[in-house]
Formats: sequence, C-alpha cells, structure tokens
Amino acid sequence: MSAAGPLCGQALRATEIGVGAVVVLADRDFFGPELRVARRTTGQGRLSFAAACGDYEHSLGVRLEATAQFMLRPAERTGAGPYGGLGLTFVGAEGTAGATYLTTLLGVEQRPGTHSGWYAEVGLGGGVRFGAGWRFRRFPKWWSP
Repeated sequence: MSAAGPLCGQALRATEIGVGAVVVLADRDFFGPELRVARRTTGQGRLSFAAACGDYEHSLGVRLEATAQFMLRPAERTGAGPYGGLGLTFVGAEGTAGATYLTTLLGVEQRPGTHSGWYAEVGLGGGVRFGAGWRFRRFPKWWSP
C-alpha cells in the first residue's frame, strides 16, 4: 500500500505573507512599506490584500489594496512566474479626502511553487504603482517544494 499523493489536477492552495515597499507616482505621490496577505484559492487564482503606510504628500497616509490575481505558473519551482490582477485601492491621509481607484497590476515572482521568493509589480490605480518585496508561502502537507 502506498502513501496518498496529490491527485492529478488537484489545486495547489497556499497562504502567503509578503513584506516590501510601494511607490505610487501621481499628482499626490505615495511611498512606504507594505504588508501583503494572500490566499491561493484555485489552481491559478489568488486573492490578495495589501496595506501600506507612508508618506502621502508630506502627511502620514495609508493605502489599502484588494486584488484578484491570475498566476500563469503557480507551481514553478525554478525561475520566475508571471501574474496579473484586478481590484480596488483606497488611499487616504489626515486632512485630505480619501479616494478609491480601480487597480490593475502585472507582476513576476521568484519560484512561486516554493516556500519563499522575491516579487516585483507594476500597475495602475491612483497613479503608476511600483512594488517589490519578499513573499513567504505555506503549502499543504502533500506538496513538497
């Protein structure tokens, strides 16, 4: 009798935490550290939430982003895996009116089928957005990255 292994076509689900930095170039620039939490929900899908706190026109500002993402190679153990996403972003600071934007992004991450790797993103949503950082992943026990 053999040990149970992954079924063919079984979705590779994972929980992810990322730390990085974000810069948004717009009429009101924003830059600061960012924390991301994501959950891979299907074979190639991921739901992601990011919170950044930093300088927003010389005031302490916050940027909250929620995106649904499509990963092209989620189980890649070497090289890089591209992805894209669509969602909503809220930006605000004390003394300014908050704003919500439709957000799009394109990104690439190192070895998306392993426990950790870098990521880099570019997108639109309240300006041109650039982000980069490190992502940590937790996979099910049957997956051995």
